[in-house]
Order: sequence, then C-alpha cells, then structure tokens
Amino acid sequence: MSVLAQETRGRTTPLAWLLVLGIILAALNLRTGVTSVGPLLDQLTSALGMSSVTTGLLTTLPVLAFASVGVITPTLARRIGEHRLLLLALVTLSAGLLVRSLVGSAPVFLLSSAVALSGGAVGNVLIPTLIKRHFPARTGVMTTVYTTALAVGTMLAAAATVPIERASGDWHIALGVWAALAVVAAIPWLALLRSEPERDTGSQDKGIRGLLGSKLAWMIAIYFGTQSMIAYIMFGWLATILTDSGYSTSQAGVILGVFTALNIPVSIVVPMVASRFRDQRPAVVGLVSSYVVGFLGLWFAPPSTAMVWVVFVAVGMGSFPLALMMLALRTRTPETTAALSAFGQSAGYLIAGAGPLLVGVLREATGGWTLPYALIFAMLVVQLFTGLYVGRNRYLEDERSPATMTG
Repeated sequence: MSVLAQETRGRTTPLAWLLVLGIILAALNLRTGVTSVGPLLDQLTSALGMSSVTTGLLTTLPVLAFASVGVITPTLARRIGEHRLLLLALVTLSAGLLVRSLVGSAPVFLLSSAVALSGGAVGNVLIPTLIKRHFPARTGVMTTVYTTALAVGTMLAAAATVPIERASGDWHIALGVWAALAVVAAIPWLALLRSEPERDTGSQDKGIRGLLGSKLAWMIAIYFGTQSMIAYIMFGWLATILTDSGYSTSQAGVILGVFTALNIPVSIVVPMVASRFRDQRPAVVGLVSSYVVGFLGLWFAPPSTAMVWVVFVAVGMGSFPLALMMLALRTRTPETTAALSAFGQSAGYLIAGAGPLLVGVLREATGGWTLPYALIFAMLVVQLFTGLYVGRNRYLEDERSPATMTG
C-alpha cells in the first residue's frame, strides 16, 4: 500500500484531495487531442493539404496510440514511477498539442498528434492503477470521478473547438487552447512527485505476457473492445444514420450533441450504482438491454422518434465506465491492475478500431443499414457473454497459477 493510501485511511487529508484534483485534471485532457480534431477536419484537410489517406490515418491514430503505447505503460511505470510517468505523459500531451497547433505541414501535424495521443494513452492505463493504489476502498467513487471528468473533457473539446475557432478566426488557436489545459493538469503532479509510491521491483511477472493465458483477462479485453467498438460506431456514424433517415444536418448535429452530453450523467450514475454490489452482472444485463431497445428503435421505429432511442443507446454507453471499473474490481493489487489495464485497453482498442471501418464497408456494399445493425447486435451478444463472465465477483490473481505469477 502506498504512503498516501496509509495516510488517508480513515480520513481525507489535503494530500488526498490533491491527488483527486490531479486525477480530475488529467482525465479532462485524455480525449481533447482526439475530439478537438473532428470538428475542424475540413479546415485542417484544406489548410494542410492532406490527402484522403492522410486524413484516414489521422482518424486512426487514437486507436493505434492507445493500443501500442498502452502496452508498455506498466513497464515504464515500474522504471520511472507512477506519478513521474503521469507528469511526463501530461507534458508530452501538452507538447504534442502545442506543436500541432503551430505547424503548417501535414506530416508534422500527424507526428505531433501521435506524440500527444501517446501521452493520453499512458494516462488511460495509469489512472485506474492510481485509483487502485491510493483509493482501494473507494474504487467505485473514484471511478465515477474519473469517468465523469473524462466525459466532460471529451464533450468540452468537441463542443468548444469550433466556437473558439470562429471567435479567433484561426484554427491554430482553437487547437492550441487544449495544450494550455494540459499544462494546468500537470501542476498537481509536480507537487505529488514527493509522494511517489515505492516501485515494486520484485520477481512477479505483471506484464502483458503474464496475462496471455488468463481467461478473465481476455474476457475483460473483449468486453472493453466491444463496448468501445459500439461507442466508436455511434460517434462516427450516428449523424449519418440520422441524415439517411431524413433529418437535416443541423438536426442530426443537435441529436449527436445530446447523445454526447448524456455521457456525463451516465458516467456518474453507472459506477456509483454498480460499485455498491459485489456482482456486476445485473448492471451488464441492464446496459445491454438498454442498447438493444435503443438500436431496435433506431432500426425499425419511425424516424421522428429517433431522440427517444438515442437516449436508450446513451444509457447503454454506461458499459464504458463499467469496463474501466472492472479493471480495479477484478484485481487485488495496483501492479496487477496496471497489467490488466494495459492488456484490456490495448487489446480492446484494437478490436474497437475495426468497428467504424466495418460499418463503412458494409454500408457502402449494401447501400443500407441492415448489415451494420446486424454487426452491432452481434457485438452486443459478445458483450453480454463476456460481461456476464467478468461481472461475477472474482480476482485475476486467484485465477493465475503460481508458475505464471512468478514468471
């Protein structure tokens, strides 16, 4: 147990509040590098002379960064220290965002975006680990804090980037603002360097290779991947689904905005409710059921009722904070949480990245939405099956053999 966890047991100290503030500010920044680009994609393509291939690579970068950099994060944390690494990640994120807001070259924009997203990828893996280490008895509450801040940051960058660009008349400024927010997020972690947890240099194999034979780890990875795939599909294709149903572009934008905003209350409620129970299977069933109702409505109900069904889908998106919470609930130690977080998110994002592409291919091939919806329902079946497995009260360490644990 960390010094901070021992110090805060039974009472909330200023140091604990500083850690909470650090987690909130870091989480606010983990998606700004992703969602600030989409609203300005047309301007960026024109200003930087990006080809369709380059644009496609830019939209794929988040998945590639989250999957690849996430894999090595536990190793980096053991060598550098968790607090130091998160500080370094936020500095890297800020530097990447700043450079890409200043350049006029497509290759440099891509490279600096990759640098920024790498910082976000490290934060994805580290924050569940820090929650497990410093707040082992408050995992549900802190996961609620984390996922809510993540949702707010996601929506803020998506909603505010265009107004900033219009007010300033310059897309460079609209993107550069988010670099400043990342600098602010780094400040608490400068102070927390003095409370760096002791690094575990023992012989236990906590790396991803130690999880390859774990059924629970694979189930969590697939659960994470299927829920992320549906989220990517919705954020990428919901507006098109609506316009194909007869909505105007502005009307579809409003519904998409409501859908995105609903992620905030859902991120608050789901972890708080699910963490009250030792068994999360009822939550899994409830969220999948909400998805089923929502997608059936979008598929078959009159288009005029789309807003109703979008709300159901938004509730189903609570599977994301639930999946993040599982990373800590299904492990006993912060080190195993780090390994499971890296494994589950890296494999999960690789699975998820294929979703929007598959939907595009199926829609292009058939000219309709029947096969894309069939794909979504197939993913929901997988999500239900894996969620029922990981939702049961169990621990990853209990599953693994002594030989695997000692490497």
